[in-house]
Amino acid sequence: MLRVLIVDDEALARARLASLVAECTEPRCSVVGQCANVPQARQWLAESMADVVLLDIQMPGPSGTVLAAELQRQPDAPVVIFVTAHTEHAVAAFDLDAADYLTKPVKRERLAAALERAARRRPAPEPDPSSPNAGVLVVSERGRVARIPLADVVYLKAELKYVTLRTAGRHWVLDDSLTELEQRLGPRFLRVHRNALVARDAVRLLERRRMADDDDEGTGHEIGWAVQVAPVDEWLAVSRRQLGAVREALGGA
Repeated sequence: MLRVLIVDDEALARARLASLVAECTEPRCSVVGQCANVPQARQWLAESMADVVLLDIQMPGPSGTVLAAELQRQPDAPVVIFVTAHTEHAVAAFDLDAADYLTKPVKRERLAAALERAARRRPAPEPDPSSPNAGVLVVSERGRVARIPLADVVYLKAELKYVTLRTAGRHWVLDDSLTELEQRLGPRFLRVHRNALVARDAVRLLERRRMADDDDEGTGHEIGWAVQVAPVDEWLAVSRRQLGAVREALGGA
């Protein structure tokens, strides 16, 4: 779960952002603190931990870009997402390595996309090689507990409230969110769509196909990019934003 700190001098703006964060289900998030200015945020961050800072820019006292520059120089600092009513600071914001730049009033879908981008920037936790569950996913199903080796996982796909884990032989159902799984599994798995992770070793072919479009960029059955995964010989939709990463995984330009 992403720990979110909100920094904004307007109480109503902080309350709205907190409400939108609470509504976000992918990735799962929790507001762990709220500050009205940069000095308060400095003090809060000196004493507590956050994964993401939703940061206003123009506030009384030091601006949000000052805090972002300070965080940029710190190891393991939270990811910054700027949230502002002004558009003229966008270039400077991205020079400070911000994950995103949102303009007020913030839409729920836009915030969720920014938080997902921030989640991908967080380093995956290093697995404990002494743990009995290192290199496996533990699945509970109908009173049984199974340990699925990561080497057997072909893909993971979010469907409704669950994530389907696909191996060569069968499907399993997980309660974890796809973002949590992506952080845990690390670079062995490739995000091909907002609802799918594929084992890099399973990627075989990328081409344009007609298939059901469950991307938020279109509707209906459309011609779009899809990736073939082995050994199950199934096709998964590839979103336009992930197309470059899939091509790179296949060794293409």
